[in-house]
Amino acid sequence: MAERIDDVRDPRLGDYVHAGDPRWLRDHGLFLAEGRLVVERLILGRRFAVRSILVTAPARDALAGVLATVRCPVYVVLPAVMESLTGFDFHRGCLAIGERASAPVLDRLAPGSRRLLCMEGVANPDNVGGLFRVVEAFGGDCVLLDPASGDPLYRKAIRTSVGAVMRLPFHRLEPWPAALRILREDGFTVVALTPREPSIPLSDYASGVPAAERLIVLAGAEGSGLSDAVLQIAHARVRIPLDAGVDSLNVVVAAAIALAALWPVSSASTS
Repeated sequence: MAERIDDVRDPRLGDYVHAGDPRWLRDHGLFLAEGRLVVERLILGRRFAVRSILVTAPARDALAGVLATVRCPVYVVLPAVMESLTGFDFHRGCLAIGERASAPVLDRLAPGSRRLLCMEGVANPDNVGGLFRVVEAFGGDCVLLDPASGDPLYRKAIRTSVGAVMRLPFHRLEPWPAALRILREDGFTVVALTPREPSIPLSDYASGVPAAERLIVLAGAEGSGLSDAVLQIAHARVRIPLDAGVDSLNVVVAAAIALAALWPVSSASTS
């Protein structure tokens, strides 16, 4: 049952005082989800426990059906109280505090995992979230991150992914890049996206990839790209041909183009 709170100093709102402090949230094993669609996907996804939900009355009414399924506290506040707590207004009157699951050491991936994207050195939360959204759009099974890549549960990454980070499994690979080499030895074909030579055009490589191939597609940070150590692990180096004078694409755009070619989505999967 929803509880009305009118005082910004109410101790029940203590977690939300730190909504704009990602380090505090991470250190306390928490993350912030914002916006009605993202919070709904957090609830329905059931991958993460929800500690509490904070809504304005209009958001409560809009999400009445899904809020009726939760067991955590639901706090209803005036918009002015929410703004005073958070200091930002991207949330459309709806926030939730989720609990981070303990990250087990990645030994082996699930046997059915065939479509994976691995990012190296992608620190920008917009790019991290955008990559999750692209992986979900093309039917990916999992996202892998090196130690230097950004936090998928940072609120901006969650928002940019439109909640994909709460539906897709993800693992941070350590030690790096040795853990990637172990996955290669486990039977994955590792494909590096790079404009550096030697590399082959994406269309040439994609035409020879069997549908059942277990693929890990590597995407690096803009500018620096993939490290030499990672490129040495890859079975193939693949480039997206660009017009003369253009040296690279945004990593999210490049990944979308590559995954569309390497992970074809059947017409039965589209809406």
